[in-house]
Amino acid sequence: MTTKGNLINGEWVVIDKTFNDINPSDTNDIIGTYSTAGEAEVSAAIDAAREAFKTWQFSTPQQRFDVLDAAGTEILARKAELGALLSREEGKTLPEGIGEVTRAGHIFKYFAGEALRAHGEVLDSVRPGVKVEITREPVGVIGLICPWNFPIAIPAWKMAPAIAFGNTVVCKPAELTPGCAWELADILNRAGLPKGVLNVVFARGSVAGPLLIDGCDGISFTGSVPTGTRVRDAAVAKGKRIQCEMGGKNPVVVLDDADLNIAVNSVLNSSFFSSGHRCTASSRIIVTEGIADKFVEELAKATKAIKVGDSRADGVQMGPIASQEQLQIARDAVAKAKAQGGAIVAGGEDLTFGTPGYYYAPTLIDKTTPDMEINKEEVFGPVASVIRVKDLEEAIAVANDTEMGLSAGICTSSLKSAETFKRRIQSGMVMVNLPTAGVDYHVPFGGRKGSSYGPREQGAYAKEFYTIVKTAYQFAG
Repeated sequence: MTTKGNLINGEWVVIDKTFNDINPSDTNDIIGTYSTAGEAEVSAAIDAAREAFKTWQFSTPQQRFDVLDAAGTEILARKAELGALLSREEGKTLPEGIGEVTRAGHIFKYFAGEALRAHGEVLDSVRPGVKVEITREPVGVIGLICPWNFPIAIPAWKMAPAIAFGNTVVCKPAELTPGCAWELADILNRAGLPKGVLNVVFARGSVAGPLLIDGCDGISFTGSVPTGTRVRDAAVAKGKRIQCEMGGKNPVVVLDDADLNIAVNSVLNSSFFSSGHRCTASSRIIVTEGIADKFVEELAKATKAIKVGDSRADGVQMGPIASQEQLQIARDAVAKAKAQGGAIVAGGEDLTFGTPGYYYAPTLIDKTTPDMEINKEEVFGPVASVIRVKDLEEAIAVANDTEMGLSAGICTSSLKSAETFKRRIQSGMVMVNLPTAGVDYHVPFGGRKGSSYGPREQGAYAKEFYTIVKTAYQFAG
């Protein structure tokens, strides 16, 4: 099997030290072998990006549009192929994998347009004959630290705006899912980017993190709260621009007046699709007493009916957990919840199929209380817990009782209750009668409290992180 290298200064650099990309649906299946970057390679990538920025910052909007648009076109043309790769290496079902690739293509198309929509302002000064210009300029070299759960969409929504606004990039993808990042780098490299504008290094976080924080002008991070907190603190200490998207312990409230089918389907999607590997997944289900018994009964029935299996097999609704480590986290969380008094009404056990994989049954735990660890710590797997409350007031209080605040949902037929919830919930995103996971590519993404730090990602709001505002005065006579 040919070893795939790191993209540094427009060249694929192969190193003797390697690691394998493993299929979580079949751990005997080695998808590819990749070069492990060390300090020398990460430093070289940063130096290449620094040199390329000298000219790329002055590239024309048309040049940036052409590259991003061409990349988006190729991604969309290859969505079936790339979707199959994504499902094979991350464990999403094939429709989910193709859907994520499609989103990545749309992101590049969107930011191609943003490159042409760079706006400024011209104001009259309070002083006669003086003109004021307000413009935006690129930040410089941006370090991207990406997670494994959306291995093409998240690199896309970081790379695309960085390049669109004239920055250069050093990207560190997750070691668990290198294939999609390599393909994305290859597409952009062939789309016409000058050498050094995009660099991709497959390095351990402990190796790449400190070097990126030292050598880049800005860091965009997506990952866990503990790691993100360390990255944030180190970057702030050095005066670097920083953007962190971290965890979620997202609530969905189901009120007595909710449409039962809508509520069950919304929660089922939020909690278990993509094996729960979504920071916007709803893992705390807060249900009012009048509907609780019937809702839990129907949700448990629907949870047990989810078809689990190889991520690329026809009809499979949930693939494996992405790694042995994540599987163990789910096992431990369920065991602890049970020991603390939770009642497992669906799932709670490993599953076995024809191939060795990290299979776990989607798990629903009833009779939990807000103070249980299952309702405090992010599991990041197909595990959801039910908290019973008496009314909307208590539901909002319980929903807000968390150190995180990324996404939240409510299922209700009352416009008043929906409006009250939207206004009072402490989260960056709110869904009404919809799954908590699933945000369009052209709108801002981010949360509050411990979930996010810095400007929002995606959409027009991305420019707040990837550009710097300059105010210029000129005497016009």
